[in-house]
This record gives sequence, C-alpha cells and structure tokens, in this order.
Amino acid sequence: MDATKGNIYAILNGNKQFLIPVYQRYYSWELEQCSRLWNDIVDMQKKNKVGHFVGSIVNIAEQAMPTGVQKYMIIDGQQRLTTLSLLLIALRDYAEAHPEDGTINARRIDNMLLKNEYEDGDERYKLLLTETDRDLLISLVEKKPISNPGLSRILSNYNFFAGKIADMELQPKDVYEAIGKLQIVNITLDRNVDDAQAIFESLNSTGKELSESDLIRNYVLMGLEPVEQRYVYEHMWRPMELLFDYEKQDSVMDRFFRDYLTMKTTRIPKIDRVYEGFKAYHLNCEFATIRELCADLLTYATYYTNMVFRRSDNAVLKSLYSDIGDLRMEVAFPFLLKVHNDCAEGVITEDNLVEIIKMCISYVFRRSICDIPTNSLNKTFATLRNEIKSDDYMNSIKAFFVLRDDYKEFPDDEKFEKAFVTRDIYNMRSRNFILSRLENYGNKAPIIIENYTIEHIMPQNSNPRDEWKKMLGDNWREVQKTYLHTIGNLTLTAYNSEMSDNPFMIKMEMEGGFKESALRLNAYLIKLTEWNEAHIKERAQQLAEKAEKIWAYPEITDAELAPYQVEEKPAQKYTIDSYDINAFTKTLFDMLDRRICNLSPNVKREFKKLYIAYKLDTNFVDIVVQKQRLRISLNMRFTEIHDPKGICRDVTGLGRWGNGDVEVFFEHTSEIDDVMELIEQSYNKQAEE
Repeated sequence: MDATKGNIYAILNGNKQFLIPVYQRYYSWELEQCSRLWNDIVDMQKKNKVGHFVGSIVNIAEQAMPTGVQKYMIIDGQQRLTTLSLLLIALRDYAEAHPEDGTINARRIDNMLLKNEYEDGDERYKLLLTETDRDLLISLVEKKPISNPGLSRILSNYNFFAGKIADMELQPKDVYEAIGKLQIVNITLDRNVDDAQAIFESLNSTGKELSESDLIRNYVLMGLEPVEQRYVYEHMWRPMELLFDYEKQDSVMDRFFRDYLTMKTTRIPKIDRVYEGFKAYHLNCEFATIRELCADLLTYATYYTNMVFRRSDNAVLKSLYSDIGDLRMEVAFPFLLKVHNDCAEGVITEDNLVEIIKMCISYVFRRSICDIPTNSLNKTFATLRNEIKSDDYMNSIKAFFVLRDDYKEFPDDEKFEKAFVTRDIYNMRSRNFILSRLENYGNKAPIIIENYTIEHIMPQNSNPRDEWKKMLGDNWREVQKTYLHTIGNLTLTAYNSEMSDNPFMIKMEMEGGFKESALRLNAYLIKLTEWNEAHIKERAQQLAEKAEKIWAYPEITDAELAPYQVEEKPAQKYTIDSYDINAFTKTLFDMLDRRICNLSPNVKREFKKLYIAYKLDTNFVDIVVQKQRLRISLNMRFTEIHDPKGICRDVTGLGRWGNGDVEVFFEHTSEIDDVMELIEQSYNKQAEE
C-alpha cells in the first residue's frame, strides 16, 4: 500500500487514467454534497486558509505498461473524483467562453486534468465512469450536445458549478487556486498484497453513505477476475438493477436482499445489517460460484419487482399485486418469493399461485379488521415455507392458516363479520382500499377510487340538522357515536362537498345524488326514504357478507385437515406451586411476573417442569425459582446485552436450565427496575424480529 497526500492536480497530472469498476455504484452525489464542497472552497479562499482535507481516493494500479496510459481501478472515492472533474469542466468551459478573462488556462485544464492529450479511444480520458454515466461525462469533456439528459446527477451538478462560477462569488482564478488547496490522500494498493475488500469495508466515507445493496454489489463483484466480473455484471447484476430502476429505488433493492435472505434462511436480518447477513449466507449457500448465486438473485428479483411495481401479463395477478401494495403487506414477500419460484418451476400452477396470494391477502386483511397486532406477521411468513408439503402443497398451506390460534390466528367468518360491521373503517389507513374492493368486486367496469371521495351518509356534524335528529330518533347521539365511521354508514360519491350534512332525501334526490349514482355501494340506498340505525346495520351486514367472499377464509375439508391436526397428549400441568417456592421468592415472582406480562398482550407464560417461560414466538426470558432468589435467563447473546450496572453473567456454553447466554439474579424487590430493563432488551429483540 502506498499512501501520498496531495491535491487533485497532482493526482490527475500525467499519462494516467482512473476507471470506475462495474461493481461500483453509479454517481450519486446530489446538490447537497456539491453545495457543501463549494462552500468549503469559498470559505477556504475568503479566509485565506492554506488547505482543506476532503477525503481519500483508494485505487488499485493495473499492471504498469512501459509506454501508454497507467490505469488505476478506483475502490473508493469516485464520488469526490467525479465531482471535482465536473467542477474542472465547468471552469474550463467558463475560460473558453470568456477569453478576455485570461486568468485561467482552458487548454491546461483540458489536456492535463481531463484528457490524456496524445491518446485515442477510451484511453483519451482521465476518468471513465461506469456505463450508466460514462457517455454523459465524455460528452461534457468533449463539449458534445446532450440529446437526452434525463434526470442525470452528472448534468445537474455540472450546471450547479457552472452557475456558481458565473455568479462570481469567487473570481474563477480563485476557484482554480482553491481547488489546488483541497487536500486528498491518494492510496494505491498492491493487488497481490492488500485485501481490497477489507480496506473498502473499513473506509469511513464523508460523502453519501453506501446502501446495503452497494456493499453487496461490491462484495459479489470485486473479487472476480475482470472477464468473469464483466460477464456477471452485464448478464445478471445490471439487468437486476434495471428491474429495480436502481438509480432511483436503491432502498427497494435493500429490502429485496433482506427478503431474499429471509426466504433462504428463515431468519430476518435487520435492514441495516443486510450486508452482513448476505456475507454469512454466501459462505454457506448452495451455490458453487458467484455466477450461480447472481443468476438466482436475478430470478428472485424478477418475482420481487413484479410484485412491488405491479408488473404482470396476467390481469388477475396484476390486480393482486395492487392489493399487496395497497395493504402494505411486504411482510409476506419472503413466502411469496418461494411460491412464485415454485410456480415458475411447475411445482404449482398459476391458478394455485393466485389462490395462495389471495389467501395471504385475506389473512393480513382479516387480522387488520379484527385489530390483531401485526408484530408476529414477519415471523409467520418467514417460516411458512417450512410448513409446505410438496405432495400436498395447497392443503398444507391452508391447514397452516386454519390451525393458527391466539395472536397468529386467521379470523373465521363469524369473528371477521362481527368486527367488520363495528370497526371504525373511516379512520383506517386502508379505507379507500376497502371501499374500492367492495365496489369493484365482480364489476367488469371497475371504478377508479381516486375519482371519488368518501361520504358519510349520516353526517359527521356533532350537531346535525333537525331532520337528521328526528330520523335517527331520540337516541341520535348514541347512534351517531356508534355507527358514524362504520362500513354501514360509508359510501363513495363524486359530490361530497355538495352533499355536506344535508338531509337524507336531499342527498338522495339532488343532482348527482344517490338515486342517480351507478355505484354498487349505493344500490341499497336507492329504495329508501329514511336512514336510521336499522338501515345502517342491515347495509353493514350485506357488505360484510360480500367482504367474506372477497377476503375469503381457506376452504379445506375435515378429511384434508386431519393429517395436520396433532393429537395432543394430556400434558402434566405445572403451576407456580409446583416449584420449591417460599413467601419471599413468591413475592419476587409475583412482582416480576406482573411486569413481564404487562409488556404486551402477546406475551405467553408457560410453567415448565424446571422453569417458567415467557415467550412471543419463542422464549425471551426464563425464570428458575431458587431458595432465596430467582435466576433469570435472557435469550440473547452476551455480546448483545446492554448492562450498565454489570449485573449479568455470561453463561455461553455452560449447562443450565432456560434459554440464552445471559444470566442475572433477582434477589431483592429494589432490583426490579434494573432487572426489567434487561428483560425488556430481550423482549424488544424478539418483537423486532
């Protein structure tokens, strides 16, 4: 490794070329970063500072040639190198447009800092970007017309610098001088000695933070030989990025990698730890080569982007993808990736795929109507693939859903209907989704929900007109409070402002009123002359019956379900009195038990033979009753616990009752808050996963 401190002029001067490898991300600096650089230049020059450090450039020198251009492959620093090149192009263009200025040598900038004067082809340019940006930068260097600039950051940042130079906040010669004062550490690695990947990971860039996808791309492609690197990039990686419209949607690609890893491993990495999870997966995955791994990624990325961006030639699938997006049920993607691949490989039919997606949508939707907490859904869908029986594919999935109980349950028709007619639909995030699906179910000419607004048939006004009070009856306040935002009182209209809180018959007879409406949601209203509690309940019941068909419960016979029903053997029942507990430890236990159970209604307590377990999906804390204290096991790695009081013990690898590598004792009631702070860490870890 050779590290030298210098400036951009020293780095670019000479017969040399800096190449951005295919695994590097596209140019991504925005005006914010450019503005910061410009302000540093202005501040440095106005305060007459001798220099300003702007970061490092890390590169690998290609094999030296006795003649010709010495090439360097950029590992880190392309953002600042590209940005400084854009600033130099803007300075050169100013000098050429204003020859009377005479303080800047445009030819010097052109031939020493932007081009290799005596070279041809690509070797003519000091800086070659990746294919996404290469032609545009060359066009700026060569002053060629740009026919289709689009939303390029290259062009917008060049225009930013050109505008700043033209504004004369600094004299152009001062800008040129200040650029020379910008200090850069140029680090050149030896390919045979230095670990470029390790160095890349350790760099702390002051520019725009790399996304998880950026890090994964570098990890996958950096170690390949040039020919294989280009093949994998051009045939697999770049097509995958294009599926995501990656330059604008890098966060979507980050989520894809998380869901891909979840599907493959059934473990859910945190979104900011996806890169680490990917490296661990790669070391133990089934693929012998990077090419095979990237081919698999491209396959699943196709399924993923079809769902996210609602792409399909199958109209039914496309509509279901819209439902997934509208319900924001990305939590199901790991499982849906699996079934899409099984469909592509002929394990299931496209009709099966449609049925499974509908089942997942119904599961998520019914639970939301029944107000069942959603924090278990990610683990439910992460592990669902393990429940699939290849010889009974569809029934195994249906059985899984039907047999869930407690906080994982799939609400049946009775529970769903009861919640649907009483739920405050109006204040749900999915209210437009619900009303549009009710309206469009079985409709060959579906409406566009955006053309309508939601109308309360019985108005929201807390002091409605006398006609409404009379129609609703003496208990009109209670009727309004109970049913105002429920499905029975909601509809769609294009005339919301005109309807306002008018009496029911005016809403019915007015131009564009209910009687003239072609919407199916308003069909029940047309025959009425009044609107009261009975009609709200009757209409709600009708809509609930339709909702049961739209978001259906899985159909499976008792015979088909039987193989999946485990006959439970009567288990020995334990209680707190099953343990050797005394009055003091009982006081400690009651205090701690109450606090743990209050963490969430989803916490389940089980009295085991040797300890008491508290769990969400799995145990997060176990309690062993001892003579004068409680021994507590936290289901975490010892390195994960934050223990400011130093009261935890590392029991990794030691035999013990309970789960986890962290042990703490509860010996006095005064310790309750400290102990609970530790328990909450284990609870939060499992809840977040």
